[in-house]
Amino acid sequence: MLQHTGKLFLFILRRERIRLPIWLLALLFITILTANAFTDLYQTENERQAIAETMKNPAMIAMVGPGFGLDNYTAGPMMAHQMLLFTAIVVGIMSILLTTYHTRADEEEGRLELVRSHPVGRLANIGAAIFAFSGVFVGLALLIGFGLATLQIDSIDLQGSLLYGTALGATGIFFTAVTLLSAQFMESARGTVGLSISILLLSYLVRAIGDVRNEMLSWLSPFGWVVRTEVYVSNQWWPVLLLLGFSIVLIVFSFVLQSVRDLESGLIPSKLGRTSASRFLKGPLGLALRLQRTSIIAWTIGTFVLGASYGSVFGDLESFFSENETIRQLLSAVKGKSLTEQFLSMLMSVISMICTIPPLLFILKMKGEEKANRVEHFISHAVSRTRVIVSYLFIALFFSAFMLIVSIFGLWLSAASVTEEIISFSTMATAGIVYLPAIAVLIGITIFFIGFAPKFTSFIWLYLGYSFFVVYLGGIMKLPEWLKALSPFGHIPQLPVEEFDALSITVLLCLAMVGMCFGVIGYNKRDLQG
Repeated sequence: MLQHTGKLFLFILRRERIRLPIWLLALLFITILTANAFTDLYQTENERQAIAETMKNPAMIAMVGPGFGLDNYTAGPMMAHQMLLFTAIVVGIMSILLTTYHTRADEEEGRLELVRSHPVGRLANIGAAIFAFSGVFVGLALLIGFGLATLQIDSIDLQGSLLYGTALGATGIFFTAVTLLSAQFMESARGTVGLSISILLLSYLVRAIGDVRNEMLSWLSPFGWVVRTEVYVSNQWWPVLLLLGFSIVLIVFSFVLQSVRDLESGLIPSKLGRTSASRFLKGPLGLALRLQRTSIIAWTIGTFVLGASYGSVFGDLESFFSENETIRQLLSAVKGKSLTEQFLSMLMSVISMICTIPPLLFILKMKGEEKANRVEHFISHAVSRTRVIVSYLFIALFFSAFMLIVSIFGLWLSAASVTEEIISFSTMATAGIVYLPAIAVLIGITIFFIGFAPKFTSFIWLYLGYSFFVVYLGGIMKLPEWLKALSPFGHIPQLPVEEFDALSITVLLCLAMVGMCFGVIGYNKRDLQG
């Protein structure tokens, strides 16, 4: 069953000889940079305790988890509190993408069938993926653990640093197991990624609601286990062991299902479609929408739940502010604006960047169709390339606005149910919709890459991650303004706190249009990939 697993293990490492070092070095660099930044920025106890007070409000607890060591908020507890959860999310996404590529994607595109035509065990491929990525995440744990320890920061000791790295490595192994199990149920790589990412997002939302409302609910989420390691405070190792133990159970279950199902099939079969296409499916726009119908529905539900989960903490904000003199002093600089409105502007920047993910996935679906040689068959009929790419572009632009509005509606509806003096829907909508030009810029960059350099489209995810890092952590870490200015989200006015900046919005829209136009031109001129 596992014959030649070792050779396939080496083959996976050979195929990932470029991407894996980039992932690992990027995670290590960001972690080391952040740890140093916390040390340099908050050098006095008063400064550290002031920032600790801001972390006690429900909105921040929902985003980064409950704070441990807030009474002595040194660089170590600060690093673990503000960075561990979000780094774990990035590691989980990395794990999902890499595992899907080497399991269900290989199976869907026929590569696994070619491998299995040789004397290779039935479970060799899945076994090789487990060994390869488990090794990668063990390496990540050691890199980050010893990397943090070498900084020689008083509150960042070796034991806590190794636990920090191990928590991230265990998260990666867990989502490898989740993805392997998802691959047994879904018939496509897209479905596997969709199901796995949905589990990741659901885990984050369950933890967020549980940390604010009921701690027992947080124990249903793997991210709840990660934050309760209490890194650099009490250094609890048993949640990591719990995470690894549950991963083993999922891996064993995946082995059993892999051994009984047919190659290129899923345990959840695709239902038969209609024998003839409707009028709606006779054009590229209708076909593109039909292909992504499930993803659109799933992301619509997800963005609504995302907004509702953040809106549920609004009822506790004002009472928290009224009881906390330090917070009032820190956030009272904006004249005429309530503290809740200031938190709203911060929440909208986070929500808008999360709502950027689905339109990027929708536009990148076209690249997947091209790689599978389905676009070539499509344009062999009386359909121009321009119609094809513009159809996907329209879907991305439309649903970027749609997803944002859905999340804002969930935020407003949930907030209205827990507080009497709620911010109006129009104010929330304005604060969120103003981010659409920034989302359009990322869509424009993606279209540009599809038109001229389709192999580099993955760059857009790194750029989105960079945007999240500098915009979300820029204020906390006091990063230089020019770093924030490199992201389109850094040029968006934070309504309703700041004034509307028509010039910045116009420039962003022009940049988005230039990227889209050049992308369409390049797509019409280049050869299709096969």
